[in-house]
Amino acid sequence: MSATAETRKFEAEVAQVLHLVTHSLYSHKEIFLRELVSNASDACDKLRFEAIAHPEWLADDPELRIEIAVDRDARTLSVRDNGIGMSRDEIVANLGTIASSGTRRYLESLGERKGEANLIGQFGVGFYSSFVVADRVSVVSRRAGEAGGVRWESDGKGEYTLADVDAPARGTTVTLHLKPDEDEFLQDWTLRSLIARYSEHIAFPIRMQKAKEGDAGGEWDTVNSASALWTRPKSELSDEDYQGFYKTLSHDYSDALAWTHNRVEGNQNFTSLLYIPSKAPFDFGNARDERKGLKLYIRRVFIMDASEQLLPAYLRFVRGVVDSDDLPLNVSREILQQNRQVERIRGACTKRVLDLLDKLARDDADKYATFWGAFGHVFKEGIAEDATNRERIAKLLRFASTKSDGATPTVSLDDYIGRMPVGQDVIWYITADSYAAAKGSPQLEALKAKGIEVLLMSDRIDEWMAGYLTEYAGKKLRHVGKGEIELDAEAGERHKAAEEAASDLVARLKELLGERVGDVKVSKRLTDSPSCLVLDEYDMALHLKRVLKQAGHDVPGGAPVLEINPAHALVKRFEAETDPARAEDLALLLLEQAQVAEGAQLDDPAAFVQRLNRVLLGTPAA
Repeated sequence: MSATAETRKFEAEVAQVLHLVTHSLYSHKEIFLRELVSNASDACDKLRFEAIAHPEWLADDPELRIEIAVDRDARTLSVRDNGIGMSRDEIVANLGTIASSGTRRYLESLGERKGEANLIGQFGVGFYSSFVVADRVSVVSRRAGEAGGVRWESDGKGEYTLADVDAPARGTTVTLHLKPDEDEFLQDWTLRSLIARYSEHIAFPIRMQKAKEGDAGGEWDTVNSASALWTRPKSELSDEDYQGFYKTLSHDYSDALAWTHNRVEGNQNFTSLLYIPSKAPFDFGNARDERKGLKLYIRRVFIMDASEQLLPAYLRFVRGVVDSDDLPLNVSREILQQNRQVERIRGACTKRVLDLLDKLARDDADKYATFWGAFGHVFKEGIAEDATNRERIAKLLRFASTKSDGATPTVSLDDYIGRMPVGQDVIWYITADSYAAAKGSPQLEALKAKGIEVLLMSDRIDEWMAGYLTEYAGKKLRHVGKGEIELDAEAGERHKAAEEAASDLVARLKELLGERVGDVKVSKRLTDSPSCLVLDEYDMALHLKRVLKQAGHDVPGGAPVLEINPAHALVKRFEAETDPARAEDLALLLLEQAQVAEGAQLDDPAAFVQRLNRVLLGTPAA
């Protein structure tokens, strides 16, 4: 016998579905106003589009608009539009069927012409967000071109009523009877703030009464700008327009340094307007996880602060807007879903910002220096985080160097390469706690004596960044205080002879210093100083170890190598010292001097001072 298969439809408990929509779908209850205004905007846009074929539908009331009214005594909030309206059948289809989007069906009916209509809705559930704040919702609507209207009413528990009514004008009015604990949505200031946040750039005017709420005779006041400056052609906009919008967007009193305004059309349509600020906001800091500089709009409706999704963390200083015709959102339109569309926009925005910075660096060095002073330490994170654009980011880095004027970072890697003498194939750098510590490091002495430029890095991030920036333009980057320094043949012979001559001296120092150092060597780096600390090529710098240790992190162990200059008077004095106690003092001073020069905090500063005084005064050790 063969089993008989049957196909059946899923069934839904309507009351439970409504409960989920109204209690579990939206994380912010004020979203209901955005959804109702978006629906009203769609209705107005549908009428604008249909009036091309039926101009008489607009003739009696040609100014499309959205009105929001509050009646405190009745505890109602109404959102009205004079758009296309709905017939009885459309109300049943749109409001009586959950997840049935009239906008989506309308767009599908337009076929190839759907790109001409600027419609927002897509899921068919936004209207039901009303029940988050209301215990009863009524809708009165009259379709354009029809004589009568329809009234729909429900308490959101699974049933609704329908009735034919007289409606004096086309359009739709949604009235929310607010729950007892939702008084905030009866406040004029609250509603205006929500409109400014979510619906400021809706294409149609949104109006509220200037007079006391509920006063039908009050004068209507437009509360949104409806400008969406980014949607206008660049040829129509002046620098003053762009700067004015930036200040409104960012709440910054200063002008932006630069901006880039682009429209992308094709398989995916979106507009971006991105700004580089001239200074960091007071609360900018290192807030990688609180990025709110880039606002995402879908067809001019604010969706979310989307810096995290649409820009990498190292560009978190960027301010601006991205407005897409369509992006994958969750049903509540509060969360942007990750997919290839989002990745393409992210890649495009990143490229635009890097292009803008590159242009700024080429064309206006003063403005670029301003940018670097405000955000350079953040921008450096891109070397580690964005392997795809690492070469472009490296080109935009700026450093102080042994040949630059002062501590201001002005030297690019291209500048450095352009000054390299014939035969040099390495970009030398040093990292330290401060510019003074980097510039004064004894590790630089041999290179400076040869006229070789060294980049001086003193931001906390530099040591971490340098771990990823190992090569640029075919030149390796090397830390002057790590690994071995190669010498020419003649210098190599001299160094070998110095090592042989100082073998007993080195052995004695090793014995006295013990586990405090990993090794003692005759230095190739030193010309003027008696000693310095060096590390293996891939070891973490000592100052970074200190920072991590202070932050409570585990750090790799291992002692540094002490390099000495046998020609220095202090080393010669140690070599000639016969008293064991004084020899130990001198050995420890050679190590502690190197630690101080490196920027370290000594384990026992008091003992160092006493030791130094004994050596200076020639008094015996206790």
